[in-house]
Amino acid sequence: MAVSTTTSTPSAALLNSVNTRATTTSTTDADQDKFMTLLITQLQNQDPLNPLDNAEVTSQLAQLNTVTGINKLNETMNTYVGYYVQNSQAVGMIDKGVLVAGSELELGESGGAKLGVELGNSAETVTVDIKNSAGEVVKSFSMGATEASIVPLEWDGKLEDGTQAPAGSYKVAVSATSAGSAMEVIQPLQYGKVSSVSTGAYGTRLDVPPFGAIALGDIKQVF
Repeated sequence: MAVSTTTSTPSAALLNSVNTRATTTSTTDADQDKFMTLLITQLQNQDPLNPLDNAEVTSQLAQLNTVTGINKLNETMNTYVGYYVQNSQAVGMIDKGVLVAGSELELGESGGAKLGVELGNSAETVTVDIKNSAGEVVKSFSMGATEASIVPLEWDGKLEDGTQAPAGSYKVAVSATSAGSAMEVIQPLQYGKVSSVSTGAYGTRLDVPPFGAIALGDIKQVF
């Protein structure tokens, strides 16, 4: 068969940094809530004959301000370190190939092209159709039974009759069956090479010609 799978995968640390989108509760806000709860409880249960004096309350507020300032500094530093690590890893991806969701396929003069398929569930059969600009299927192949995963593929550029397809743009369509029924959780993946990295209010973006700017979280696999 003229199509083969590739097994190169990025490091676990890189995939985690690319695909993780975690949200955390502010440590500063949590500490302030705890302090206010304790202070209110203390005021509610104070001895009416020996109430807290202003100096004691002021001292406790000063301690809160100190803790709050340290926590804010820690949060700022953690955010900075996170951005630095993420951007450093993104820069390290320049000139590397990546798979992202999409159906575009560029066949070069060398006669080969990379693509991929993402399956949300295991499939009994998977069929990949490569179409020309007129929408005609010029190559079709079956992957057989496939587990839920991201499967990188390579097309050698050969048509059904064994001749070489002309260089240019093609489209990929994928279909799969499970328990005799068509699957919906399936996505073709397009291949490109990272040329540069940009940052801004929108976050870190990878420039992947000819697809444009791609978010780190949209990268499915790195080669």
